[in-house]
Amino acid sequence: MGKNYYITTPIYYPSAKPHMGHAYSSILADFFARFKRIQGFNVFFLTGTDEHGQKIQRAAKEKNKDPQSFCDEISENFRKLSKTLNLSNNDFIRTTESRHLKSASHLWDKLENNKEIYLSKYSGWYSVSDEAFYAENEIQELDGKKIATNSGSEVEWVEEESYFFRLSKWEKPLLDFYKKNPKFILPESRKNEVISFVKSGLKDLSVSRKSFSWGIKVPSNNDHVIYVWLDALTNYISALNYPNQNDILYKNFWPADLHLIGKDILRFHAVYWPAFLLASNIAPPKRVYGHGWILSGDEKMSKSKGNILDPIEVIDKYGIDPLRYYLIKEVSFGNDGNISKEKLENCINSDLANNYGNLCQRVISFIEKNSSFKVPKIDKFSEDDLNVLNKFQQNYKNLISYIDNQNVNSYVSFIVDNLFAANKYFNDQEPWKKKSDLKRLNTINYVSLELIRKLSILLYPIIPSSALKSLNIFGIKENEIDFNSIVNNESLIPNSKLLKIGILFKKVENND
Repeated sequence: MGKNYYITTPIYYPSAKPHMGHAYSSILADFFARFKRIQGFNVFFLTGTDEHGQKIQRAAKEKNKDPQSFCDEISENFRKLSKTLNLSNNDFIRTTESRHLKSASHLWDKLENNKEIYLSKYSGWYSVSDEAFYAENEIQELDGKKIATNSGSEVEWVEEESYFFRLSKWEKPLLDFYKKNPKFILPESRKNEVISFVKSGLKDLSVSRKSFSWGIKVPSNNDHVIYVWLDALTNYISALNYPNQNDILYKNFWPADLHLIGKDILRFHAVYWPAFLLASNIAPPKRVYGHGWILSGDEKMSKSKGNILDPIEVIDKYGIDPLRYYLIKEVSFGNDGNISKEKLENCINSDLANNYGNLCQRVISFIEKNSSFKVPKIDKFSEDDLNVLNKFQQNYKNLISYIDNQNVNSYVSFIVDNLFAANKYFNDQEPWKKKSDLKRLNTINYVSLELIRKLSILLYPIIPSSALKSLNIFGIKENEIDFNSIVNNESLIPNSKLLKIGILFKKVENND
């Protein structure tokens, strides 16, 4: 049971085509999922689309399509994006699927049976764009329009009959839960925001709407549809076949280890979602991580601002692994970041082509000419050899800790530092001058191959296709990649044949 790991992206709202923010969340989730798999965990990685609500209904109407056809078309763009991003997700859920309808309806029934839901009237500010309710102190007037200060989205006044969830009742239990689970919300700054919001006082939450019809009907009253966030959040357990809590997926993977989300939807995941679950006698997830935005210039990307960065265009020009590497390395995880053509090209040329690709090609080319293209036999390791090799064994637990605490930047820094160290080792040892000392020559070559193997294993979660090409030199297949083997300095079998490697990364020529 302890070797299972469940990670989710937010399920994306398909009112428009995917943008770089969607790609960022998905790539980061894939990075964690791939690492946990090579660490030996049974991983369940979920992504998908959230397809109900007034925003979808309006967008479909604008296109003269019925909502289901509209969702089928737009959702397919996100499914295709998963393949383009080379995601290793196990499932892709849509909230228009029957399994989800069954799950969300059951959760509603449970809340209603537990007297956590009651019928009343709602009046207040609502953002169709965010599918969120806002208090008076969260609204400002801008150019004659009412705007939510949190998101910049326009709000409208809504008055209608609504079912309410007794959120106010869960104020103290939530604060107690945060105290008992200090790493439930990360990064720390986001946790402080959530605690401050809850301490300021929680009001009961409207959880149904009558003014539109595109959603899951309230089981006990078909005049209402379930509020899009109560509907959407349930996807995380729908994919595990809830309400069958004896199902093997549910038993193995709930509670989720990590909900990876953008900071703008933190309140829904860190306040409403655990409250819904606690009120239903279901354990909350273990962690919610609210990462920053990928900005276009200095602004969050949005359809209304017309500043969408298309990940497909970037991938078509530079390739998927360079984009993955850039987003994981250059964006300080947890903070906002932006994508820059200059920085991306510098990453490709400096880190990927010069540092990693060049190391692989130089070493393999040299061994092809001087060691019959086979793994050479070790004589004995020198102090210089052990200095570079043992860094991996010495940092084995640190690397796991970086991943388990979402310390992405430290993980990447370790790889970059040791790529430089591996290149320096090969240069300093000057194997081309050791041809008269065959034992030392072979040992240098062996150590260089071991460094490529270890570094490629660590790079696999970041740049899976390119790292796999390097590991194929040794005949290592994807299902054989083992993070735990980085502690072994003698894993390569002497005299085993090596395979050729092509150019991993082409340098970007700057024609500006």
